[in-house]
Amino acid sequence: MRNELTHVKRCSSSAFVLIGWLVANFAATAALAQSDSGACGPLTNSYGPFDYRTDRDKLPIVLSNHFTAEVEALVRGKTSTTPGGDIDYTLRAIPNNHRALLAMMRLGEKEKTPQPVGSRYTVECWFERAVLFSPDDAIVRMIYSRYLNSKGRIPEATKQLEIAANYAKDSAFTHYNIGLHYFELKNYDKALIEAHKAISLGFTQTALRDQLQRVGKWTEPANLPNTPPTDNAPADPAK
Repeated sequence: MRNELTHVKRCSSSAFVLIGWLVANFAATAALAQSDSGACGPLTNSYGPFDYRTDRDKLPIVLSNHFTAEVEALVRGKTSTTPGGDIDYTLRAIPNNHRALLAMMRLGEKEKTPQPVGSRYTVECWFERAVLFSPDDAIVRMIYSRYLNSKGRIPEATKQLEIAANYAKDSAFTHYNIGLHYFELKNYDKALIEAHKAISLGFTQTALRDQLQRVGKWTEPANLPNTPPTDNAPADPAK
């Protein structure tokens, strides 16, 4: 009888452990699901989501049917009279589409609203979704910084540029553009650091240097670049 009771206790203990593990696992899964479907909605989509930088073969069907030149220029929509719905679809399929993020930001400014007509989320939500989808996309961070700057949220805008600089690595063009964005924030010290970094990586364009010279914040870098020029990089859509 004692052996049977011992066996029952062991089974009960194992059951409690299993139940506890199941509860904890369910809670973790629920928390993950909630983080992907909060106020800014889930990233899952019927088509995509795709990375604007790497999934180039998946993008044309979205761009041709939704993000046309007229939509990007905010003239009219492709599938409706206003462009908001088409930009919405574009950003659900391609969350880090740099040009679509800029278009949504400009649409919010044009309509003087945080949530443009036809958009299921606020403009800021689209940036949060883009950052969640591609946290290492430095251009997304720069555009988001510009948006935050337009709202007078300078510390947050600066934080986005700091993160962008970390992801820029050895991209001279990216460091240069981060410097331009720092200049817009009147953070001349960090703009100078980024300008020097770009020069050290072989970047030869001088607009940032000229701007810093005009406000008396330019100093020559200590060392000349040891790398070949890299100023033939693609344009930053935020500039």
